[in-house]
Amino acid sequence: MIEIRFLHAFNDNYIWLLHARGCVAVVDPGDAVPVLDYLERSGDRLCAILATHHHGDHVGGVEEILARFPVPVFGPALENIPGVSHPLAGGERIEVPQIGLELKVISVPGHTRGHIAYYGPSLGSDGAVFCGDTLFGAGCGRLFEGTPAQMQESLARLAALPASTLVYCAHEYTQSNLRFALAVEPNSIAVQRRCEEVDELRAAGCATIPTSIQAELETNPFLRWDEPVVRAAAASRLGHVPVDAVETFAAIREWKNRF
Repeated sequence: MIEIRFLHAFNDNYIWLLHARGCVAVVDPGDAVPVLDYLERSGDRLCAILATHHHGDHVGGVEEILARFPVPVFGPALENIPGVSHPLAGGERIEVPQIGLELKVISVPGHTRGHIAYYGPSLGSDGAVFCGDTLFGAGCGRLFEGTPAQMQESLARLAALPASTLVYCAHEYTQSNLRFALAVEPNSIAVQRRCEEVDELRAAGCATIPTSIQAELETNPFLRWDEPVVRAAAASRLGHVPVDAVETFAAIREWKNRF
């Protein structure tokens, strides 16, 4: 059985570990120190590194880790990440060495040009997706290199996963994202309830991740572009009714940028 663990990095990053039979694969090791400390402390063997995109807080530790543990590195083909031995574009199925796990690679550009996600339908009872900075708890990543159309399509791909799928994003942003979600949908009981739950978790020092596709469909404004209240919120920013889901998404994302 594969266990999903996490390490803290920087202020709010999560480095995810896929653990089985004394081996671990590491997702988005922006900092080498917590990974190397974990390996020394646990005695586990590193079997692979999986990168979602090229930003330093996700891959800054790769070269230092490889200097100690030369393992396969999976990552986006369209981005320059030193050490990547298995470049991926999306649509592939990969086998994570030594832990017997097959992952589907999903192309999710928008935050960066070549951003990818890793989906494991057999992980746990519900499946899991490691989506980097594309989908967050109650939010989504900024559009640094992609277009609103790309990001909306990428989010739609993730939203189409089974509702029970657990979402392992790379940052603890849920609490602040929910404040914005409440501004978009102030009368949403689901958002209000989730705000209360997340506030309690954070007050206790607990993580709010993983979330689930179902929870995001119910409370994340960046997946709710077809909801009348979200379209109305977009219209209030645009000065006209949005013509489609992309324009709705773009208006909400621009609002969040200034929120």
